[in-house]
Amino acid sequence: MPFQVLDLHDNQLTALPDDIGQLTSLQVLNVERNQLTYLPRSIGNLAQLQTLNVKDNKLKELPDTLGELRSLRTLDISENEIQRLPQMLAHVRTLETLSLDASSMVYPPQEVCSAGTEAIQQFLCKESGLEYYPPSQYLLPVLEQDGAENSRDSPDGPTDRFSREEVEWQNRFSDYEKRKEQKMLEKLEFERRLELGQREHAQLLQQSSSQKDEILQTVKEEQSRLEQGLSERQRYLDAERQRLQEQLKQTEQNISNRIQKLLQENQRQKKSSEILKSLENERIRMEQLMSITQEETENLRRREIASAMQQMLTESCKNRLIQMAYESQRQSLVQQACSSMAEMDERFQQILSWQQMDQNKAISQILQESAMQKAAFEALQAKKDLMLQRIRSQIKLIETELLQLTQLELKRKSLDTEALQEMISEQRWALSNLLQQLLKEKTQREEELREILMELEAKSETKQENYWLIQYQRLLNQKPLSLKLQEEGMERPLATLLVELSAEHYLPIFAHHRISLDMLGRMSPEDLAKVGVTEAGLQHEILRRVQELLDAARMQPELLKPPKAKVLEPLEPTAPEEFPEPVRPSAPPSELEVPTSECVVCLEREAQMIFLNCGHICCCQQCCQPLRTCPLCRQEIAQRLRIYHSS
Repeated sequence: MPFQVLDLHDNQLTALPDDIGQLTSLQVLNVERNQLTYLPRSIGNLAQLQTLNVKDNKLKELPDTLGELRSLRTLDISENEIQRLPQMLAHVRTLETLSLDASSMVYPPQEVCSAGTEAIQQFLCKESGLEYYPPSQYLLPVLEQDGAENSRDSPDGPTDRFSREEVEWQNRFSDYEKRKEQKMLEKLEFERRLELGQREHAQLLQQSSSQKDEILQTVKEEQSRLEQGLSERQRYLDAERQRLQEQLKQTEQNISNRIQKLLQENQRQKKSSEILKSLENERIRMEQLMSITQEETENLRRREIASAMQQMLTESCKNRLIQMAYESQRQSLVQQACSSMAEMDERFQQILSWQQMDQNKAISQILQESAMQKAAFEALQAKKDLMLQRIRSQIKLIETELLQLTQLELKRKSLDTEALQEMISEQRWALSNLLQQLLKEKTQREEELREILMELEAKSETKQENYWLIQYQRLLNQKPLSLKLQEEGMERPLATLLVELSAEHYLPIFAHHRISLDMLGRMSPEDLAKVGVTEAGLQHEILRRVQELLDAARMQPELLKPPKAKVLEPLEPTAPEEFPEPVRPSAPPSELEVPTSECVVCLEREAQMIFLNCGHICCCQQCCQPLRTCPLCRQEIAQRLRIYHSS
């Protein structure tokens, strides 16, 4: 006889075997009160299963294959963690009894689950798009199928088989009717108990809400009482704190008076012999460091040093005047171009004539006034400082590179070249960081020079005669004689080229390595880097200008003729050699060597401001004042830097 009933209740099972679907003749499966967490999908192969009891387990969901149980009549899934029924359960048309926990169900809703098995099946059929029929229409074919199978297995003849089938069918039908009546009674009893439970639950909810209101009222009263106590305590603490603060103030006043008395007593006792001795030793040491020897005083050529100082002050004044004239002229060109140019030229010529007329008077005044001597020494010190010159030249090159990058970015902005934009952004970011670092180095170096000048000024208080003149002469004679001779032997076009490129500090390097124009014509940027020229922009500019000079020399060979040999004379302290500059008109030239761009805000004036940290040069001085973010990249402006284009 085939295996039809499998009872596994109270066995602490955690899972059923996956091949349980091979029990095709199984009609009753009872796994009540176990530890099952899931049902295998092969359970859908139990086509003859009529009763499935999985009560009191740990199931969270049912497999969709339950919809293939075409003979299932009773399903008990209560006392589990199931919240959703599979939609495929609508295909089980023979289901008469479905037991579940309606209060914990989500799908179908609780009100549907509380209405009974028929309401649940109607809901699932509606969700699946099927038409609902009562289970009684499907039970007779199932019972006939079961009888056919039993008759197929019977070894008796056809006549006895039909009679037995009829008896068995009647027995089955009577059993079915009895079970149906019993189930209906159980259902009515269950609904009655459910209604009583709901009433009790409503009463409990009402009692809990009333208790909750009472508790809230008591909590509010307690909270108000606590707040009143806290406010009284706070007022008491405030009064106590105020009293303590007044006591502390009075105590601090007494202590400060005592400290003041002690300091006065200490100042009276500071005039001891040991302190005086240390001060005297320090004064002697400073005098030894900055003492001017008799030999230096005798060798002082006052007239020449004063002339050099006057020339230095004249050049610095001239540069400031040129810069001021250029700035004022650029501002007035928009309104009055012709008239302002004539007035500026006349004023500039008048200033030059005044300077020429008062040159002798300025020299005699310099010899008498130490303040002017100090100013000339400060200007020469800043001009002779190689580190400051290198920083300024690097700043100028970085400004040029940033301006070129900004122009390239404005030209390429309309094109969809993401790789180029990223490369330009990286280069601009690196140049901005380098520019900030150089500005810091420049400020630091200027501060160091200012400290040195203050130290010299403090040491000049000994009223040494001609102190600043002798210091100026020392600074002029600072370069070694051999290096001066090497620089004198350099080619004049090469020296002029380095001066025009603001690379005067590389003159000693070129002179030491005896580099000529022909050698530079055969050199590469890497060769210049090995020599000591580290700036990439300066390397390419030197090689380009040298190539232009060599090309011009091939057309006019007399341009590169070496200068006539001069008889070496003893070097005398003179003003630093500067190449004479022709008088230029005050109006700006038609083309500047540095590439220029217009302001992206007003589209009229020239871009003159660098925005840090982004490094864009896209605004004039007037338009940049109200801006807080860069017009191109919308980054915050941390610092604004004005650039000056040399004319």
